[in-house]
Amino acid sequence: MGGKVALVTGAGRGIGLATARRFLAEGWRVALLDIEPGLLDQALAALARPEATLALPCDVADGAGVAQAVRQVATRFGRLDALVNNAGIAVFKPILETTPEEWNRVLAVNLTGPFLTVQAAAPLMAEAGGGAVVNITSISGLRASTLRVAYGTSKAALAHLTKQQAVELAALGIRVNAVAPGPVDTAMAKAVHTPEIRRDYHDTIPLNRYGLEEELAETIVFLCSDRASYITGQVIAVDGGFEATGIGLPTLRAQRRNM
Repeated sequence: MGGKVALVTGAGRGIGLATARRFLAEGWRVALLDIEPGLLDQALAALARPEATLALPCDVADGAGVAQAVRQVATRFGRLDALVNNAGIAVFKPILETTPEEWNRVLAVNLTGPFLTVQAAAPLMAEAGGGAVVNITSISGLRASTLRVAYGTSKAALAHLTKQQAVELAALGIRVNAVAPGPVDTAMAKAVHTPEIRRDYHDTIPLNRYGLEEELAETIVFLCSDRASYITGQVIAVDGGFEATGIGLPTLRAQRRNM
């Protein structure tokens, strides 16, 4: 089967699975990598495209495992045109309660993982003349918030790693960009965002809602496509305007309602 090939990490659910589905809709073949084999089985069953998909159970912080996963992509599909570094974890604790072990694990997955996957994938991408990488950072890497010392720091560092990769891999024909999601209705958000927190986010987001996984997938796949052929080294916030907002939006809305 012909067509371009994408490797998506953290593809068992959420933004990763939505991205895999979007790639398939545009005629790509997709390798789905996730640390949870059960989630991968469910994802592939839901996609129902066995001829165009490949399951790769792997921890992105395991360099040997990542290298083996990329070799499996080469064996099955013969090429790699896009890599989406979506796998990530978070620990929601105050700074003084975050353990060194928790700190190390978050950075291992969120920062070292994209470093390892790009190292493993870039040579295969270069064989076909280049391609694109999209790292999934976060709005938490652009602005600080409570209970995210490890997560926010890892995502801020990933934004800089994106620029390093873009500069160094351009000679191989590989573009590298990042997408920084704002609040998105993922399983993680639903698990940790109380109704009060959701209300706070709505108050601060100009578009006054959470994003959808499919909206993130659209931007990610666009950045991997030839339509984005002159875009590299960028961090694009897909956040309903959240990062751009200062103070006063809730008051302004209240005033407009009372006019």
